Amino acid sequence: MVQRALKAAGLAPQFLELEITESISMANPEQSVPLMERLKQTGVSICIDDFGTGFSNLSYLKRFPVDRLKIDISFVREIATDTESLAIAEAIITMSHSLDLEVVAEGVETEAQLELLAERDCDILQGYYFSRPLTAEAMGFLLREDRRLAGRAQQGSPRMAFDDA
Repeated sequence: MVQRALKAAGLAPQFLELEITESISMANPEQSVPLMERLKQTGVSICIDDFGTGFSNLSYLKRFPVDRLKIDISFVREIATDTESLAIAEAIITMSHSLDLEVVAEGVETEAQLELLAERDCDILQGYYFSRPLTAEAMGFLLREDRRLAGRAQQGSPRMAFDDA
């Protein structure tokens, strides 16, 4: 189905990232792993979404052919005020980098969240801090503006990501 959709859209596979929730990926790992391997063979990227909220079995994480982990918004939302949420986010970032995975933080809405995540070398930041969901036309305009992060956050070089959530 993914190959048919790529062909119908005229999209090269390296430009498609599929997000699979942690709970779905862990529900039946014996089926998930071969499915993810087949998807990876098509050339698409795979991201585990909502990481840290399901029933993680870290032994499976090293078997999953994924490119990124996405820190759940429930941790990002409170990292500036809750030391435990910050510790969990930091642990996910460190673990992911040790496994050669990129890390996406979803739900970045404040300068404080952005600073804390950038200081911890989070790779991609996503959330309303950058933009609300946009139409395709508005997104094109935003990309042409070539906006950049200012100040200390830019030093960590996180990338901004836009999505519809």
